[in-house]
Amino acid sequence: MWNRVNIEEKLKTFRDKNHEGEQLLNEVYAILNRKADIQKELQSPSDGHNEFQFDLLDSDRIYHIDHIKEICIQYRLRFLSSKYFKGKYPKSAIEAIEKLEDAHRVQIQGFKIVAPSKLFKLENPDDPLLFAPMGNGYFYLVHKWGKDLHPLRKYLVLPFKSFLHLAITVIALSWIVANIIPLDLFTPKEDRIYFWIIFLFVFKMIGTITIFYGVALGKNFNPAIWNNKYNKS
Repeated sequence: MWNRVNIEEKLKTFRDKNHEGEQLLNEVYAILNRKADIQKELQSPSDGHNEFQFDLLDSDRIYHIDHIKEICIQYRLRFLSSKYFKGKYPKSAIEAIEKLEDAHRVQIQGFKIVAPSKLFKLENPDDPLLFAPMGNGYFYLVHKWGKDLHPLRKYLVLPFKSFLHLAITVIALSWIVANIIPLDLFTPKEDRIYFWIIFLFVFKMIGTITIFYGVALGKNFNPAIWNNKYNKS
């Protein structure tokens, strides 16, 4: 009296009422093909800029290359083509691109990303920013994902901002270490001349280690790497 319900048949019946078989296949193909095109453009972006409809743009998401450069130098970040990006693009990033393309009726090209250097070598979840070029040195922020940068990052990378910053850091660190070392280990006399001797010794030691570390690992200063795909971090 009561026949069992075949849920697959019910599902097919509901689908066929709302979509023709061929229409559904075309819709699925279009969605998958579009996502594949976006992934392809992200992996090997073409040159040029995008013709956005300015009335539809969010002015808070428009940045000039000078703004991006300054932040990259301050926080030791890189601004490179998305083809060098080795992390994974979240679903939300793809959806943001699709939404922007639908609104402006364009296929976005020339993607660039702001992220820490490591993200262009290996996976790391720190704060990537995906940009699309608008021309004349302006870029539109398409999407941001991941966690925010550590609040002390700006100060931790300050020594790498320039040679002057590095020299000041080495001198300051040498001063601190020299003050920590008790003078009575070297002389019973409380003479400041011995402090300066210890300071110069510590300065030479820390300076040598810094130079060796920088040369051996191919390190460079922030202004030299922010948009350079060759220099190491």
